[in-house]
Amino acid sequence: MTASPGNPLFSLPSGGAFGRLSAACLLALSLAGCRPHDFPQYPPNYREYAYVTNGGSGTVSVFDVVNVRLDRELPVGQDPVAVTASATRNEVYVVNKGAPNGQGSVSVINAENNSVAATIPVRKLPLAIALDPDGALAYVANSGANNISVVDLKQRREVAVIGAGEEPVALRLSPDGKTLVVANRSGNSVTLIQTATRQLRAVFEGCPNANDVVILPDSSKAFAACAGGHQVMAIALARQGAHPGDALQPATDRLEALLDVGRGPVQLALKPDGGELFSLNSLSNSISEVVTGTDDVGGAYLMGADPVRGIVSADNSLLYVGNLHSQEVTVYAIDDGKREGSIHVGDGPAALAFSAAGHLLFVVDAHSDDVAVVRTSSRSLFTMLPAGREPNAIAVKAFKVQ
Repeated sequence: MTASPGNPLFSLPSGGAFGRLSAACLLALSLAGCRPHDFPQYPPNYREYAYVTNGGSGTVSVFDVVNVRLDRELPVGQDPVAVTASATRNEVYVVNKGAPNGQGSVSVINAENNSVAATIPVRKLPLAIALDPDGALAYVANSGANNISVVDLKQRREVAVIGAGEEPVALRLSPDGKTLVVANRSGNSVTLIQTATRQLRAVFEGCPNANDVVILPDSSKAFAACAGGHQVMAIALARQGAHPGDALQPATDRLEALLDVGRGPVQLALKPDGGELFSLNSLSNSISEVVTGTDDVGGAYLMGADPVRGIVSADNSLLYVGNLHSQEVTVYAIDDGKREGSIHVGDGPAALAFSAAGHLLFVVDAHSDDVAVVRTSSRSLFTMLPAGREPNAIAVKAFKVQ
């Protein structure tokens, strides 16, 4: 659990809000400009945690966002690889890949006391999870079983299995909850599943090593990253009942376009307003900008060595990019269409998440086994916190205790 060379590991003491900030400023003397108004003022019953899965140690590191410190490290299942937080209950769900020839599982973390409340068996080699809008069901992509587990989160059990393509590695549920979009890596395809009937609705082939998917906020269109080539697949989703935008949607799902981007697109970062997405091209060390309404591809912009993860700020203005073969997060100004510099973090930034208020960016460093905490107001490193071995994913959960 070490930081990259030259980056000390900081742990902030508990205490009053101003005392915590003063301690942080003293610990990070080189990070000038630490001011109390850079941080939100939280009510006494407010809680916020960042959960980081550590594949090499079979644990989840829990970080107290209010106090900016490591809270605890929780044992979960073998090889945790994905994590997501419920929007409707104070729970966090961890996907445990398990042994190569064994069964995977989902660990349920009670966020109020940060303990493991349940472990739910799923199928072989699960890699990704998506929750339905009301938080009642989870969909888990089982890459080794070529199917999707439907998990009832209240009953804590698998209630159905839906066939997918070969090696499903990523999935996304449309905001209206009606369509599940699945990327099948070995199948070189994208599968659409009707959630109401749990039936296969459509399959679109020709996406080599399909690796990631995003869906527009109005549920009208999906995009898939074809990591084995240099394209992004755009799929127009069929109308699923009356809602705004129906007139613009086809009666049946259809392939809209294959968009040329850089080599090795491994992840898609969508703006919160859905107007643009960014393809992270790992083999070209670049990003490609796509206008989602017209499928126009803008320019390609050099980022860093092996960009693998991107996240857009809530105001749609900045894209932060983690470059796996470096110690840098690069910053791209969307409106200006240019790179605006970089932030030095740990070794191998592989996953990113904002705090609920957006004042902090947490960067998971896969190679140095730590988490860099970046102040978004100044785009500067605030502190480094230790994680477990081989950290790989992150989710943030904020809530108020009763």
